[in-house]
Formats: sequence, C-alpha cells, structure tokens
Amino acid sequence: MKKCSKSAHESLTELNITPLLDLAFVLLVIFIITTIPPVKDTDLQLPAAARHEKDPPRKAFYISVPADGQLFLNQESLKVDDLLGRLISLRTDDPDLNVIVRGDAHTRYKQIRAVLDICQQANLAKVELATEIAK
Repeated sequence: MKKCSKSAHESLTELNITPLLDLAFVLLVIFIITTIPPVKDTDLQLPAAARHEKDPPRKAFYISVPADGQLFLNQESLKVDDLLGRLISLRTDDPDLNVIVRGDAHTRYKQIRAVLDICQQANLAKVELATEIAK
C-alpha cells in the first residue's frame, strides 16, 4: 500500500482564498456603484406639492336573483330582457362599471348563468359573485 507523500497533505490543508477575495471585490464595486451620494450642492427651497385627494371608490351595482327567479338591479325589479339594455347604458356612463351578482342559495344555476351571460354580452369587465362565509 502506497503512502501519501508529505507534500500532498500540505496542499490540502491550505485554504485558497482567491475566489473569496474576487467575490468581496465584486460586491464592493456593486455597492459603490449603486450607492447614490446625497446631492447637497446648493441650498434650494423646493416648491411644495399640492395635496391630491383620492377619488372615492366607485359604487358597485348589485344584481340580485332570489329563488323565485326575479331580477333586481339595486332593488329595482327588472325583467331578463331589460337587463342587457340597462347594463349597456350604465357601462356607457361608467366604462369602469363594477357589478356584483348576488344569488340566493336556492336559486337555480341556470338563472345565475343567464345573468352572467348578459353581463358578458354587455362587455362588463368587472363582474363578481357574492358569497358568505360558511359557518
């Protein structure tokens, strides 16, 4: 069995830190470049910005479908045939119209699907389904 020479053991115990120094220098250069020095050349009195108030949130329109199959648009009774025209007129007034469809738990899915189809025909981008948290 051949024994390892003494010089082989010495080279394994030395730590080569050259890659670590390269990494440290690269990080140092990155930090130097990305750090922006504060600009305080001359004293300036900057103008004050006008305060802009937020726009109020847009009102959501509710389409309610009770179990008996009637349609209500914000508590106003409508027929299925009139809903499309009404939604199109509301969308032309407000292109960012938000509609929330509220269906009773006992309403047939066919009736809810008909309302969703009408919303799609009216090109409404924001249609949501209202649900409650299960108890």
